[in-house]
Amino acid sequence: MTTIPEIHNYHQLFEKHVQIKLKEIHGIIKAVLPEAQELISYKMPAFKQGKVLVYYAGYKNHIGFYPTAKPIEHFKEQLTNFKWSKGAIQLPLDQPLPKNLIQDITLFRLKQVTEKD
Repeated sequence: MTTIPEIHNYHQLFEKHVQIKLKEIHGIIKAVLPEAQELISYKMPAFKQGKVLVYYAGYKNHIGFYPTAKPIEHFKEQLTNFKWSKGAIQLPLDQPLPKNLIQDITLFRLKQVTEKD
């Protein structure tokens, strides 16, 4: 998987164990949004298709996943094992990333945006 230089550089800012998770979430999102533009927005990697769909960011103890409020509200019953707020989900570094959940939320967000347009 190839990332754009700006996102690759963003990943490089973190310790190796965080970089691994960042690359993993990037790949999970890229797999379901193959046509999306990759960019840095608000200093975070993001995927845009018409408008920005999702963001993610690295932190010391978690990966932040930012799909906006409506997808989080829709999937809140599946988020009971995670810290979350109106627009953010914290994915702990010491646990496997919930691949299917990330994919489902991302696809929900894509549908939300494309149905508005």
